[in-house]
This record gives sequence, structure tokens and C-alpha cells, in this order.
Amino acid sequence: MRRAIYPGSFDPVTNGHLDVIERARKLFDEVVVAVAHNDQKQPLFTLAERLDFLGQVTASLAGVKVAPLDGLLVEFAVQQNAHAVVRGLRAVSDFEFEFQMALMNRKLEATVETIFLMPKEEYTYLSSRIVKEIARLGGDVGKFVPPCVVESFARKLQR
Repeated sequence: MRRAIYPGSFDPVTNGHLDVIERARKLFDEVVVAVAHNDQKQPLFTLAERLDFLGQVTASLAGVKVAPLDGLLVEFAVQQNAHAVVRGLRAVSDFEFEFQMALMNRKLEATVETIFLMPKEEYTYLSSRIVKEIARLGGDVGKFVPPCVVESFARKLQR
């Protein structure tokens, strides 16, 4: 079985993330969406909420499972018997960081390859950070995130 890990904080999951998940699913038998806990970030949504969002929006996608990620990505990949990590690239500015991470992951675990996927053009400007800023300022994020996230924004931001 060809299995890949698609890691991220997904705070929150966006339509761009979903596009990359669907693209990865065409290349692999199974895609594990790994929701990371990152001490250096202050997420708006809890890990449980982010796992729930992803569970809801990927429920109808065969071969996609959602799991929490704590620790080294390559160790998680080996535990999951995955041989690839999928990373989304929106712009050239993403590439430098992602390239460094891919090289480090290769040093740590040579059996795990990194695959870069570009989302559809309409999602290249989209990031969780931008979506959160729009929501905080009272803008409509319905075109950028799944409905379950829109509803959660409304509750979390008291709108």
C-alpha cells in the first residue's frame, strides 16, 4: 500500500488544504492527514476542534484518515508505514522553508520522501492565517473554508 502523510496545523482547515488532500489521494492509496501540535504557534482552534473539522470534511473521501501528530514527522511517518510526506506549495516564498524541511527530514529518515503539490490556482493566495484575520475583522470566510469551520468561527468570535 502506498501511504503518505499530509502534516499541518490546519488552524483551521481551508479549501486549499482540501484540494491538496484530494490531489494526494489520487497519487496514494491512503493519505494520513496529521494534525500537528506546535508549541511555537498559538492556535485559535484546539487540537480536538481541528481533528473534528478534518474528520467531518474528509469523511466522504475513501483512503483518507485523520490523526494527531506530536513529535518528529519522520518518526510518525515510519510508525504509520508511510513512505512519503506531502507538502503544499502556494508560492515561491513557501519553497525555501519547505525545501529546508524536506532536506532535514531526508537526513533524519532517508526512506521517507517529500512530495510537493500545488493547489488549484484559486487557492494559491489562501492561508489559515489570512482566513483567521478576515474572520476576526468580521469578513465572510465562507468561500475559503468548509461550512463547519464557518460555524465555529461564528461561535468562537461571538458573531
